[in-house]
Amino acid sequence: MSGLPNYPSGITRRQALWESGAGFSGVALAGLLSADGFRPSLARADDGVNSLAVKSPQLPVRAKSCIFLLMNGAPSQVDTFDYKPELEKYAGKELPADKEFINSGGRKVGYLTPAWRKFLPGGESGLLVSDYFPNVRKHADKLCVLKSCHTDSHAHGSALVQMNTGKPLIGRPSLGSWCAYGLGTENENLPGYVTILDKRGGPISGQPNWSSGFMPATYAGTLFRPTGDPILDLKGPAHITQEIQKNQLSLLEQLNHLHLAERPGGQELAARINSYELAYRMQSATPEAVDLSQETDKLQAAYGIGNEPTNEFGRNCLVARRLVERGVRFIQLYSGGGHLEETWDAHESIEKNHGRHGAEVDQPIAALLADLEQRGLLDETLVVWGGEFGRMPFSEGKDAPGRNHNPYGFCMWMAGGSVKGGTSYGETDEFGFEAVKNPIHLHDLHATILHIMGLDHELLTYFHQGRDESLTDVGGRVITDILT
Repeated sequence: MSGLPNYPSGITRRQALWESGAGFSGVALAGLLSADGFRPSLARADDGVNSLAVKSPQLPVRAKSCIFLLMNGAPSQVDTFDYKPELEKYAGKELPADKEFINSGGRKVGYLTPAWRKFLPGGESGLLVSDYFPNVRKHADKLCVLKSCHTDSHAHGSALVQMNTGKPLIGRPSLGSWCAYGLGTENENLPGYVTILDKRGGPISGQPNWSSGFMPATYAGTLFRPTGDPILDLKGPAHITQEIQKNQLSLLEQLNHLHLAERPGGQELAARINSYELAYRMQSATPEAVDLSQETDKLQAAYGIGNEPTNEFGRNCLVARRLVERGVRFIQLYSGGGHLEETWDAHESIEKNHGRHGAEVDQPIAALLADLEQRGLLDETLVVWGGEFGRMPFSEGKDAPGRNHNPYGFCMWMAGGSVKGGTSYGETDEFGFEAVKNPIHLHDLHATILHIMGLDHELLTYFHQGRDESLTDVGGRVITDILT
């Protein structure tokens, strides 16, 4: 005999056993689990309910949306936002002996090297910003520079995964997924979480960076392409009208719900049902959301659209602003694609690498900050900038112009979302090698971002394999000193 067994009742023997003999014990078990705080809604499919519906925040909301500008490849803190005059004083000398225990990944260790471009004060605050970011410097009074960040990996793949998911291990939900899960989206016709990659390629660790991990796929990041149609196949074949497609999806929905009703707990099926429904709604909403022809020529020029090298990242930044306006909860933009010098991974030359990539993003980022402020959106939008780690304060090899990876101390910045502008928090040592004052682990960064979004990193949990999982796991503190 071949093929699947034929069950006259439409259920398996295991299902029949559960629904009869084991049913009474199941009721008792459910009661006990409920008393212990177990919430079935977190461990089973939502049976067709819109899992991206707006949800009540756990804390006062400081920002409704987050735009995360991820500089793939890791920019150098001592060449961008963390000025270290001691590097000029000790230029050409070796790192002091008490700091020699470093993981260089087998790469050469050279001499202490000062910043490759000048740092100048910006705004009334006088916050020092490198000449790699002259346009962003004009918005220094909006920035809070976090100078004492540190992470657990010096390898790009695992460090990027940790920056996005909290751990350097594949298989966990990303920060954007936690935001979508905890808050939903204010626009049912658009995803709650959008990721836009660099046209040169995605980060080397790929899809796990925007994955929903063990959560339903509904909360995963939706990839928008940086060029051409943002999403493939938004338009169906010419011979299938909108009415025909609607009828097809309606029948498919009915069949899926019948299947799900007989098999409770099917998270992936429920997520797939929601995805089909969202995809249908996106066919009309997404083209309008990314239609930049609705913006003035003057505004597009401010973002650098139509000019090189700013055209691509400028378009992505303007799309991000339009998505924020339409209620998308979390948008992540990548600068740098592929590997090595195609990213911010400046082993060969800081000046060559950061000069190239800084010129691509500086004007668009400045325009984004100005545009959000002008529209009254900056107060309710958190903008985050940074890479997966930083770079060493010494050259990579003797008299070499590049720098190696540095997970021990690096900088990021935040703007908007009630963050104190024109300030800095934490410090690295005199050379910019490691965090020494108010160190900020990635768990602290994630806890703070969730807090600004109205979520408690300790209460925002998802039940998985017998454990309440969270983004920050058993660590993390909210950096309240940077908030107004």
